[in-house]
Order: sequence, then C-alpha cells, then structure tokens
Amino acid sequence: MDKSVSELSLVKQAKKTKFAALRHEIYSSDLSFLMEAHSGLSAMIVEEAGFKGIWASGLTISASLGLRDSNEASWTQVLDVLEYMADSTSLPILVDGDTGYGNFNNVRRLVRKLCERQIGGVCIEDKLFPKTNSFIGERQPLADVDEFCGRIKAGKDSQTDDDFVLVARVEALISGHGMEEALRRAEAYRAAGADAILIHSKRADAGEILDFTRHWQNRCPLVIVPTMYFNTPTDTFRQAGISTIIWANHNLRASITAMRETSRRIHDTQSLSGTEGGVATVKDIFHLVGNAELTAAEKRYLPDRATARAVVLAAGGGALGDLTRDKPKCMVDIRGRSLLQRLVGTLQNAGIREISVVRGEHKEAVVLPDIQTIDNDRYRETGEAFSLGCARSRIDGETVVVYGDVLFRDYILDGVMAAKGDIVLAVDAKSAMLKAEGQPRDQVEADRPFSGNYLDDQPVHLVRMAEDIAPAAAPGEWIGLARFSRLGAVWLAEEIDALEAEGLLETADMPLLLTRLAARHPVVVHYVLGHWLDVDTLQDVGDALNFT
Repeated sequence: MDKSVSELSLVKQAKKTKFAALRHEIYSSDLSFLMEAHSGLSAMIVEEAGFKGIWASGLTISASLGLRDSNEASWTQVLDVLEYMADSTSLPILVDGDTGYGNFNNVRRLVRKLCERQIGGVCIEDKLFPKTNSFIGERQPLADVDEFCGRIKAGKDSQTDDDFVLVARVEALISGHGMEEALRRAEAYRAAGADAILIHSKRADAGEILDFTRHWQNRCPLVIVPTMYFNTPTDTFRQAGISTIIWANHNLRASITAMRETSRRIHDTQSLSGTEGGVATVKDIFHLVGNAELTAAEKRYLPDRATARAVVLAAGGGALGDLTRDKPKCMVDIRGRSLLQRLVGTLQNAGIREISVVRGEHKEAVVLPDIQTIDNDRYRETGEAFSLGCARSRIDGETVVVYGDVLFRDYILDGVMAAKGDIVLAVDAKSAMLKAEGQPRDQVEADRPFSGNYLDDQPVHLVRMAEDIAPAAAPGEWIGLARFSRLGAVWLAEEIDALEAEGLLETADMPLLLTRLAARHPVVVHYVLGHWLDVDTLQDVGDALNFT
C-alpha cells in the first residue's frame, strides 16, 4: 500500500479514537514526541503545551504515590491513576506497563482493562517481575525470549480495538548483552506482533542507539528514551528515522524542584509574600481543571434561580497592634489567607458570585480578585448603616449582608440561605447559654428562645437588637450575617432611605437598623450553636488560627 494513502487513512482514524491517534503518532513519517505525565493535572498541562501524546511513566506514577519503581504500586493502583489521566485529556496515552505485571495471563487482563479506559497503548519490557528500574545496577536478568513473545501475543490477542498499540521494550543494551542480542530480541518481538520496538540505553551518548537504528533498517517503528544521552541534537534522531521520542520523567522532576524551593522559602520566611507572585494562581488551577465548563453546565442543567449577591461591611480598621498598622483587620493573615479571603471563599462556596466589599481604613490594602469595592471615606465618623448605605445600589435582589471580620462554617450560611423568611438573621444561641463576661453589642431579643427540639419548626422572630438587653431576655447574639430576599432587600433599602431622611444614617449601627426593620416587617431568627468567630482582639486572632 502506498505510504501516503496509509498515513491519510491513519489521520482520519486519529480523529475518531485515542487508539488511532496513538497509532498515527507511532507510524507517522514525521518524528513524534510523547511527554511524561503522572496525574490528571499533569496530563492537562501536557495537552496545554501542545504535545500530541502522553507517556504515562511507571517511575513517575510510582514516585507521585510515594513508592519505588519496583512494582510496589499494584497494576490496579496504576490503572486508577490512568483513568483520571484519560478523563482529563483528549490526548492518547502510551502507558509504561513495566513487565506486564507477570506472565501472559496478567498481560491479557492488563490490556483488556486499558482498552476499557481508552488508553491508546502499552509498552512492556523484557525483564522479570517484579521489575527493577533500568538505571539501577548492572546486568539485570532478562526474560526468556520465547516467554516474552508469549506475553506480546497474549496482549495483541486481548486488545478490543484494532488500533491499540503494543510496544516491546528491549533491555539487552541496558543489561550489557550487546548489539547482536538486542537485534535478535527486537526481531523476535516484531515477529510476535509488537507494533513498535523501544530500544533503551543508559549511555551518555547516542552511539549504540544510532548503531542499532542502522542495523534495524526500519523493520517496524522505533521508539527511544534519550534521558541519558540528552545532549544529542533531536535532528540526529529525525535523520536516523526514529519514529517517536519519549521525554520520560521531566514533569515530575521539574515539580520536585519547584515544590522543594517553594516549601523551603515558605518555611524559612514564615510568609507567602516572597512566593505568591512566582507560583501559578488559583485561577490558573480553576482554568486547567475546567471550572468554566462546570459553570456553563450549571446554567444548562440546573433550574433557573435568582443568584444572591453579598455586601461585606469592612470599613473599620480594628485595633490589633502591629497586625493592623498598615491594613484593616479584615486583611489580617490567618494561616496564609486573610480573614476577607476566607469569608469570600465561604460566600463563593454557597454560589454567591457578586461580592461587594465596603472599604474604609487602609482601603488600598483591601484588594482581592473576584470582589467589587466601595469606599466609605467617612469611616471614622460614621457607623455600619452608613457603610451599608454606601452600597445602596448593590442592594438589588436577594442580598447577603455580613461583617468583614467574622468566620463561620459553611453550613451556617447554607442554613441562612435555605431558611424561610424575607429577612433572616443567624443568631448564636450558645453565647447566651455560656453567659460569657462582657455584654455583646449585638444581643438579640426574640419572641421565642432556642428550644433544642429538632421537631420544633415554629418560626422565631426578632423583637429588638441592642447592647442593653438583660442576659435573661437575650436568647442569643447576632453573628453578623443576614440574608434579605428580593422583597427583604426592598425593605432594607427603604429603611436605609428612611434613616437618611431622619438624619440618623451617619451614626446608626446594624442593631438599630435591624430593630427598626423588625418593627415593620417579620425578621426571622435562625439559631446556630457556635462554629463562628468574631475577630476583635489578638486572642481572637489566635482562636482563628485554630478555627480554620
């Protein structure tokens, strides 16, 4: 058959399956390249770089699991990793199958399972199970030629797609058996049905590889791994008629170097300031793993619903000594992330994407991705209600209002979002039970206390919120989190306007605003029992370190 016609046929097939795509790379008249990957993420990076195929290295998969390259990772564990890799990329994968994990019977099962997971091909080497890495020791024992040919035949007989590629790896040169033995074995493996031969060498130059190539005379495609003879120009291999080059382990090695340096720097400096600009962003991770596709799918498959927005009140600077010398307390670092970052993450976990932060003191320090900022430049002389009034235009539709210096578990926000009511406040009943020293400013008086009976689903409503409520009359403390439905947001905006008209907005705080709302509309109390933290003191900062 004319080679150009054959290659055209392979190109057409390559668009259909990963098996055909790998066969096209192996049989192409142009030199092909397979890049090492050892996980779903590294497979994505290989595809992003522009490679057309992946080498799933046994060494790097084992090492990424913290194991040696001596079949310490079982073939089923390797198969699990391969499944993630295959699902993460459209590229074909040639997997390093070591010795086939046993005899012909193990190879049969391995090939069937690889085909089920759309793995394009496998490379097996003519050594004994369990294998030893080729670069360790000298004169490693080789498999009997006839026995290894049986493994090849078993693999080819077990493939469920005609384009599945089986590469036979010849270890004769590595083991010091010489060129004649290497050629004898390669020819036997080709005759047994191998689709390609991988000839391996650990010399620092490509001399014996090129010598083998001249003797081989393209009897079937030839694959090489130039890890040791890396200084040889790639064009030398192209001119020699090599089919495919495998870059065998460099992604894992590069990641080890980067992780060591990053870990050392963070350990030594106890800070992220010298590291953050030199590593991939979190957005980059989201991009690689396809968060945008999930967002599009949510729009297609989930029922339409109004998307809540949030207003974070963070104009106050706080008094935490050196911690707030050049930044407000919402930006104080808690285990590598600021309070505000953690709060924004909690909001985003609940599906809230439009987040507005009202800034004041040290406003230039309040900079985060995925937030909008509003400035209250009169923060020294005004209260929280005025800050909320600065965000008046953002109170449109379902809106969450939250203090910028609180931490709480995700389930608390989920409960507030799911609770029935047009205005819902999260109130900690536990604080009343503990009767801690000092009267919280946001003490809540409600029409019913917390009952503790999970069958009690009667609504509880706010009567008033203030600092002067007697402990016996205060069933809890507002944690600084409220949700307003579309109608509730209208009521909130109207009350802000009323305070402004009465000349009270500048000095009003949130307890006054919520008390006024409760006098006109039902304000539902959603009780929680702890699992939140208001960061006001250095002791609170210490507690926050343990909270996260």
